[in-house]
Amino acid sequence: MNNSIFGESGVQMTILLVLVPILAGLVIAIVKTYGTYKNLIGRRKLHEFEKKMATMSPEEIDQYEQRRKELEYQLPQNELSGNLAASDAKGIINNINKIDEIRVIPHKRSPLAQNYISPELSKLILYFLGFSVLWLLVGTSVGEYLGIKFVAPDVDHQSWLSFGRLRPVHTNLVFWGWSSFAMVGLSYYVIPRVSNVEIFNLKFGYYSLILMNIAVISGSIALMAGMNNAGGEYREYIWPIMGLFAAGIILSLYNYLMTIARRKTEEIYVSNWYIVAAMMYVVVILVVAYLPFWQHGLGETIIQGYYMHQGVGMWFMFLTLGLMYYFLPQQLNRPIYSYSLGILAFWTQILFYTLIGSHHFIFSAIPWWMQTVAIVASVGMVIPVVAGTTNFLLTFKGNWYQLKSSYTLPFYLIGIIFYFTGSMQGTVEAFRYTNLVWHFTDFTVAHSHMTMYGIITFMLWAFIYTLVPRLTGKEPPKIWVGIHFWLALIGLMFYIISLMIGSTEKGLLWMAKKPFIESVVLMAPFWLWRAIGGTMMWISHFIFAYNFYKMVNGRDEIKIPTTPAEVLAAKKKLQNTEFIPIK
Repeated sequence: MNNSIFGESGVQMTILLVLVPILAGLVIAIVKTYGTYKNLIGRRKLHEFEKKMATMSPEEIDQYEQRRKELEYQLPQNELSGNLAASDAKGIINNINKIDEIRVIPHKRSPLAQNYISPELSKLILYFLGFSVLWLLVGTSVGEYLGIKFVAPDVDHQSWLSFGRLRPVHTNLVFWGWSSFAMVGLSYYVIPRVSNVEIFNLKFGYYSLILMNIAVISGSIALMAGMNNAGGEYREYIWPIMGLFAAGIILSLYNYLMTIARRKTEEIYVSNWYIVAAMMYVVVILVVAYLPFWQHGLGETIIQGYYMHQGVGMWFMFLTLGLMYYFLPQQLNRPIYSYSLGILAFWTQILFYTLIGSHHFIFSAIPWWMQTVAIVASVGMVIPVVAGTTNFLLTFKGNWYQLKSSYTLPFYLIGIIFYFTGSMQGTVEAFRYTNLVWHFTDFTVAHSHMTMYGIITFMLWAFIYTLVPRLTGKEPPKIWVGIHFWLALIGLMFYIISLMIGSTEKGLLWMAKKPFIESVVLMAPFWLWRAIGGTMMWISHFIFAYNFYKMVNGRDEIKIPTTPAEVLAAKKKLQNTEFIPIK
């Protein structure tokens, strides 16, 4: 063993991986600061324009009117060209490109609802997303209270508010409530769009929504009442409740399969591969985890590792990646960089991710060969992660300038970066030495937030900010989207870095065989930073909920009139209102 823990490759790689999103955040901050400065200049110009417009003379109005008529004048057909067809016998004129705007400055068009899908399906999707936002607020409010308990453990003495009962309420609400509702709702848009047909059965979607809600509500109440499966992390809901959730998923899976079967396109796009595979896997995972045949001794431990990791990797990660393969190209208005890389990532994730569950139990009584297989498969996960990350980042090629003005692309970029860093950090955490230091510490909590929050949640936010304006024609206030982004990102970095540092020191204390109470005292300041970071994340969720509300109910956008027609329209509108100077 090296004299310093920093000599271990797993620790060195983890430090580098944590630095990557920090550097990315700094770059985005610089770009966004410049964008904010430009926006302030625009507001000042708009204010000056409004003052000038309020004092316009009749002569100036007549001049604008005359100029508007001149610009709108169109030559009668063939007045200048005659009736002869255009000809280029020598082939001199070729490769003509039309440029409507300066390419380095993205033109922000007014939001318009797009009729790609029926209003009825749009309503179903918004219901799914609305409930996902609700469960995000409720679930993370429980998590916020749990974070406070680390700093003030005697804040209450009620059994139904105890840490042991509330912790699974928090994890299951954000798993089966927030993330699952958002993923299924977004899939109801992607599946018919890619298949170029309407959804097979709208009622099945509502039945699925109802069953999943009943499962989440009844499961949370049961956990707070002390009724649980007692089978391990993330499967605390008792089997009848989880059966309702599975039934809802099966209904939507059938809906998706029938829609794809009726598709008007020959190929099945890779997004549908990921989405349908994830829906199938989660049903299989739940059946395997709740059947009683192997729930004894080491068998139960192995199944727990399988369930816990497949739930994250083959349900949340798999389906979210499928959504990314649709929404990222759509948002950038260009195709995915490489379809082949997407297929490579798809099959290699199925191959390796299904084998890594036992890496949670290194140095346990599980057979040594099984632990080794899990470690090797964890290293194998480098293939799909690098393939997917490369594919997404190269899709950005030629479009990085859009980060300056887009409020959705920073969410995409950070989600992609965490996809790489979080997944790779999970690989190095499976190494035997790093597992020896970090197992049973808060490091696994930091890692789970680095992945489930940094990857899944940031990506889902990106997709929601992309899709909802397309369904409603209304956008959120950009300033509040920016506040949401930075609170969530900075809060997450406070959260995971503090826990990673404290947990490393805790693990070293345990390895040195120090009294357990010393590690508890050691963690006090790190738990405080965890609470601070968690509070910032929690506040950002309420801002996101406000932004979602505005996307459904609309907002006013600052637009400076430029053409004579727009100037005259603005003048006419101003004549009906009293101009009040901005102080």
